Parts: sequence; C-alpha cells; structure tokens
Amino acid sequence: MADQDSRPIGVFDSGIGGLTVLKELALQFPHESFLYVGDTARLPYGSKSPQTIRKYSEQIIQFLEKQNVKAIVIACNTASSQVPEREIDGLPIYNVIEPGSQRALELSSGKRIGVLATRATVNSQAYTHKIHALDPQAQVFDQACPLFVPLAEEGWDADPVTNLIVFRYLSPLLQNHIDTLILGCTHYPILKNSIARVTGSSIELVDSGEAIAQWLSRDFKSGRLGPNKSGEPRRIDIMTTDSSAHFTEMAQRILKPAKADQYAVVDV
Repeated sequence: MADQDSRPIGVFDSGIGGLTVLKELALQFPHESFLYVGDTARLPYGSKSPQTIRKYSEQIIQFLEKQNVKAIVIACNTASSQVPEREIDGLPIYNVIEPGSQRALELSSGKRIGVLATRATVNSQAYTHKIHALDPQAQVFDQACPLFVPLAEEGWDADPVTNLIVFRYLSPLLQNHIDTLILGCTHYPILKNSIARVTGSSIELVDSGEAIAQWLSRDFKSGRLGPNKSGEPRRIDIMTTDSSAHFTEMAQRILKPAKADQYAVVDV
C-alpha cells in the first residue's frame, strides 16, 4: 500500500485527443502532476496496422518509464486495443477500453450500446469483446468514423461540415435504437456538442476521461497508487514528437481551465 508518491502520472495519445483525458484527470486530481506525450509525428494511429500501433505504444511506454512516472494512462482507444496489460515492468497501466465498457453498462438501461471509434479500434472488436465479457446479454453496435480525428485535430468542433458528417456516421447507430453511446476515441469528446445534437438527450454519452478518472480514484483509495502529498505545486508537462504551433493552440483550448507548465518536443 503506497502512502505517498510525488512522481507524475504519464498520459499518451497519438495527438491532441488524449488531452480530453488529461483535462479530466487534472481537474479530478488537483495535487497530481502529469506528463503528456502526443505522438504527433506519427498520427493518426487509427489507420495503422496492429503491429505498428503496438510498436509505437511500447516505445512511448519505455520513454515514460525513463521519465520516472508512477503510472501510465493510455489515452488512446486505438493504442488501448493493442496494449491490454494492466501492468508493465511493475508499472500500473490504464487503458480506456475497460473503464469505458464498464461505465456504458452502468448507464445503459436496455443494454443496447453504440460505439464510435477509429477503423483500427472497430476492427479489433475490443469494445464488443470487453462488453460481452462483462455482460453477455448486451448488444453492441459499432461505427468507424475516420473523419472525426482530422476534424478534431483541425479544431472544427463547431463547423456546419462537422454537424453533417456526425449525422451521417450516427444515422446507422440510431436505427439500432441504442440507449448509450461510447465515444471510443479520445479525440471524439472535442466533437461532443455536435454528437449530442444528433443523439438528443435520451442517449447517454460515455467519455473516456470520466471513466478513467473513476478507476484512478479507486486505485488511490485502495493504495495501488500513492497520492502526491509533497506540498509542492503540481506540474503539467506536455511533450510532442513533432513541433506544431497549432497543437499548442488547440491544447490550451482543450485543457481550460487547467494549464500546462511546459511544452517541449521529444524524440521517443
């Protein structure tokens, strides 16, 4: 049981999407420090092969280990589908698929669950397998949305074009009378308002950041993770594998009211 641990929590994604998870964690755990890696030089992950996604993920995990983090959150559904381990080299690993699946089942009254995700996540059937393992009676309907990540990366969250594309992708799911919808890519909460306009208030939306925060909270209570009780101000450091003024601008927008202390470019 860990009494206290002032080391940062590592968080990674292919680009800006994981910042939606980082924001939620930063707000839920105001004393914890975070180190975020966005693999912007190699995004998107969603169109890559499983072997390549696994290789990139392992490289970033090894990089974060060298930064002496106390846990790693894989804030990327595509990477999560290829890294199912709960621990690597003794380090707690959190992926977004299991918490998201569990949260969807808690919220779903009719057990008719939709999943919006990248092609790689849909092809892996990671959500379908996890939901059925937790509740064999649940019905899962998934939809690949390859245009969502570029729209989110571009910052077109309130554009009329985005509204049309969201409607086009969601129409088949709505015909299946889903009652809960998993935003199965951490970029998608950036488009949450457009998605909610199409789904209406009768469909529950499941956001990876909120689901992961519940798991971290549980593990702080159980002692799997030690809280930061150093009394020092917490730090949020953001690292990318390619420099981009656009990334920094988008990151500042997504993270509000949280703020990053440093932006840096790194080689993983």
